[in-house]
Amino acid sequence: MDADITSQAVGIASNTDFSILSLFLRADFIVKSVIILLIASSVYSWAIIFDKVIMFRRINKDAEDFEERFWKSKSAETFYNSLPASVDNPMAHLFKDSMQAVMKSRSKTNISQRLENILEVNIEKQMNIVNNKFIFLATVGSTAPFIGLFGTVWGIMNSFQSIAISRNTSLAIVAPGIAEALFATALGLLAAIPAVIAYNKFGNDSKKYSQKLENFSKRFISII
Repeated sequence: MDADITSQAVGIASNTDFSILSLFLRADFIVKSVIILLIASSVYSWAIIFDKVIMFRRINKDAEDFEERFWKSKSAETFYNSLPASVDNPMAHLFKDSMQAVMKSRSKTNISQRLENILEVNIEKQMNIVNNKFIFLATVGSTAPFIGLFGTVWGIMNSFQSIAISRNTSLAIVAPGIAEALFATALGLLAAIPAVIAYNKFGNDSKKYSQKLENFSKRFISII
């Protein structure tokens, strides 16, 4: 008799649809909310990742071109006057904003120290722009697994409630709820892992670019 019950449970469970869409549709409101939140976070994280990959490639290339043109120019003021009105390059912004501050300054005494302070402020300003949305990646990487775990715990609680109500411990009763619960955990990891990897990678790229701006600033001060 036990074998017949087991065979029946396995047969019912095998007829249950465990596709991603079915798991989502069978889930309750809380688990659905967790799934939607994790999917939205993952999609937005990937959008940020692609945007930052393109951005770092562009600003590194632009920085190399800018430095090459800068050192070939006759003077800093001549190069400043040749720049277009709008530039989309952190290093160009750094140079342009710093030159504007120096040229507007009436006092020519201690100009090296003042320029150093101006460059330091402008580097921080440009790096804040470069590092924009890094916090979101860090937040997703640190919280998504726990949000997925919350969905898992909630789904397992629903499975136990279903067992208690039906007074049936067969696989057909337990399996769907556990599958929904594990799906939430999987989504949490799916959102967190790329976000953590990207955050570490972009953090390293950001440090390298910040060092590049600082090196340019030191050489720029030396010729003023």
